[in-house]
Amino acid sequence: MHPSPTLSRLDTPPDLVDQVYRKLLDAISDGSMAPGTRLTQEDVAEQLAVSRQPVLQALRQLRADGLVQDALGPQGQKGRGVVVTPIDATTVAQVYEVRSALDAQAARRRAVIDPMLIMAGRAAAVAGEVKAMIDADLAYHRAIYQASGNPLIEASALLHWHHIRRAMGEALQHSPLRAAAWDEHEAMCKAIAQGDETAAAQLMLAHGTQAGSNLARQLLAAQPREATVNSVVR
Repeated sequence: MHPSPTLSRLDTPPDLVDQVYRKLLDAISDGSMAPGTRLTQEDVAEQLAVSRQPVLQALRQLRADGLVQDALGPQGQKGRGVVVTPIDATTVAQVYEVRSALDAQAARRRAVIDPMLIMAGRAAAVAGEVKAMIDADLAYHRAIYQASGNPLIEASALLHWHHIRRAMGEALQHSPLRAAAWDEHEAMCKAIAQGDETAAAQLMLAHGTQAGSNLARQLLAAQPREATVNSVVR
């Protein structure tokens, strides 16, 4: 018999690290923490009433995702803590280009998408709640990915979803959601339900391409904002 493997104990509950990560991701995405906002382990831990260890792990993940970067001192040396990374419009356009291709592929399988997802999206848009609008969009697209029968589509799309969340959040701070967005979502659902592969794929591709172009254009047009919000929790 092979000896049982020995695993070291986890110092920090993974779910707590994820909670801290999600809280920071939401704040970055909805604009509560603007580009350039400085974060330190001590400040975040104090505001969230947790120890520094899960904050350290969450910040490492955010750095790996490209959402925060090392703070620099006055002479360009590494400073204390990290800062929220500026949004790059080119990266956003590239991410949407990939997502549009995945969306089009996912839409080629006939399926019925829960109409409640469309209703939730419309309600979020009417309410003007940024986080709710982002969450509704994610839920809608994940439903299509899952209905495709190919788990690699969802896994691939979600690799870069944090960039999409942030781009949407930034753009929605300056411009309301396009009125036709959820009409387009509903039209795509109908094409998927009817099994019209060509129409569904074309609609998904056009929707994603237009959304990416609109977001990139808005990001380029938006004036740089000072990082005046230092609180993680509103």
